[in-house]
Amino acid sequence: MPLRIGINALYLIPGGVGGTEIYLRHLLAALAAIDREDEYTVFTNRETGPDLVPAQPNFRHAPQRVPASFRPARIIWEQTVLPVEAARRKLDVLFNPGFTAPVLRACPNVTVFHDLQHKRHPEYFRWFDLPFWRFFLWSAAHTSRLLLAVSDATRADLLRFYSVPEDRVRTVLHGVDPRFFEIGRERGCPEPYILCASTLHPHKNLGPLIRAYAELRRVRPEFKLVITGVRGFHTEALEALVGELGLQDCVRFTGWLAREELYRVFRDAWAFVYPSTFEGFGLPVLEALAAGIPTACSSIEPLASLAADAAVQFDPGDHKAMLEAIDRVVSDDDLRARLSAAGPRRAAEFSWQKAAAATLKALRDAAGRISP
Repeated sequence: MPLRIGINALYLIPGGVGGTEIYLRHLLAALAAIDREDEYTVFTNRETGPDLVPAQPNFRHAPQRVPASFRPARIIWEQTVLPVEAARRKLDVLFNPGFTAPVLRACPNVTVFHDLQHKRHPEYFRWFDLPFWRFFLWSAAHTSRLLLAVSDATRADLLRFYSVPEDRVRTVLHGVDPRFFEIGRERGCPEPYILCASTLHPHKNLGPLIRAYAELRRVRPEFKLVITGVRGFHTEALEALVGELGLQDCVRFTGWLAREELYRVFRDAWAFVYPSTFEGFGLPVLEALAAGIPTACSSIEPLASLAADAAVQFDPGDHKAMLEAIDRVVSDDDLRARLSAAGPRRAAEFSWQKAAAATLKALRDAAGRISP
């Protein structure tokens, strides 16, 4: 008998939630590729169109009349209307890919935790946001039948901060969009710019990156710096820093890019740098490796394990180390050739099909079904 699976996509704001959007879109596509038996109902908000839902007979779209951009309304809807909808549709399990889940449950919850930044770095949150994160993530952690962490580092944080039983927390790693491997094969003569794909939030450590770039530019003035991603809480401070350093003509903040434009920016980049001080997974690094872009990244976990020897790693708090790493991936031809070959090999170990299979097993286990 097919499993009736609900997908709680009420959190999703296209172009507004960063990597969690990429995660859900690719995961749904991969689930559709491996599962034509179970029945999926995808609950979306006013901002999200039907393109999120795979065009397959066992996937149904259930649009809800709630705006995700007004968080209080979205949370109230998730906690009240969504459980009623789950009961009405007789769902066997509800998959929550965006941190939060209904406390009142019509069926078992499986909830994804992308990170626990609000626990590790509460200083990066606005004071009025913290109570929301603390209560609703705590309740999701303690009321969901299974929790999925996107890395071992995030799993360790779940066990540390929420004291949930180990057998209720599973690590399910991200995959990587196959298009990035194609981009790697298409790369010819890259253009002289350094790419960083990152939301403009404080923990992404972009201020020190801009300062390091300013020093690099003194000896390599031909290189520009391109930073793509959602314009987050740190945007104004970063723009002010660029002005203070006189870099307005050589540092570009693109904002969130449509997928085809993002592919082009990756294809033409000379090097990729990711200086973050905290990550739940680090998908942009994996995408850069798949594309064969010579990459330098922070030596924090989970980035260190993700990149392994396919990237130059540096202490994100050490300015000199960051500058030296950037200089190496820009200037050392032998190193660049080695990293361009090693990156796709390392990235090939990750796939959305693996992520979908592990997620589907968790959903079946939570619903009490035996996986084939």
